[in-house]
Amino acid sequence: MNDPGSEAEGRPARRERLPAHGEHQVVPAWRRATRGEPRWAVTAVILVAVALQLMLPHRLALQPYWVLPTLELALLAGLIAGNPRRVEPRTRWLRLLGLALMGVISLANGWAAVRLVAGLIEGTEGEEAAPLLLTGGGIWLTNVIVFALWYWEWDRGGPMARVRGHRQYADFLFVQMQSPETAPPDWEPAFLDYLYLSFTNSTAFSPTDVMPLSRWAKMLMMLQSSVSLVTVVLVVARAVNLLR
Repeated sequence: MNDPGSEAEGRPARRERLPAHGEHQVVPAWRRATRGEPRWAVTAVILVAVALQLMLPHRLALQPYWVLPTLELALLAGLIAGNPRRVEPRTRWLRLLGLALMGVISLANGWAAVRLVAGLIEGTEGEEAAPLLLTGGGIWLTNVIVFALWYWEWDRGGPMARVRGHRQYADFLFVQMQSPETAPPDWEPAFLDYLYLSFTNSTAFSPTDVMPLSRWAKMLMMLQSSVSLVTVVLVVARAVNLLR
């Protein structure tokens, strides 16, 4: 037979555990509907990318060299007009406009990177170390911005889908998702978190504290590491040879 005293001692303990168990049922901010994140961060970074493209040697750009940067500014202006303060779901064309902007920036930087790498292999680029390092650094930094935009635009359907909280499974696992006690209760990833992810992946050539979960995220991170590695190795190797 059971000891009545032991049952009496166990009941209060079970009653004390119930509230603690209930606390874990709170849905985190990144899994529920919230307000859209402020637009200023992504706008500022896109403007930096456009400025870097205009600073590159014109021979590396699609001609005429000013067409793609002008198109990028026009698309950005359309996004700001549709959502001036926060990235929020309003109309479908805003999503398409954002994807078009990412595509144009990717095309412009990808073209410049291919031209630079081809020129280094053929010996037509990189006659002086300092301009070569500046050109390679500009392409590398723009590449960081490009992949940050793609991570931000595709994780759980993009920023507008994340606002609705429809998709419960993340494509990228941030530390705050694993350890919610390390962040405020209303924490959710914003563009600067994806920019950090892109930067660390380009410098370490592998994930650091943000892990890709879906297959597309793994493949995109692998592509970024490959592009970054090729760019850095060729540019630095050529610059070292010029400095000798």
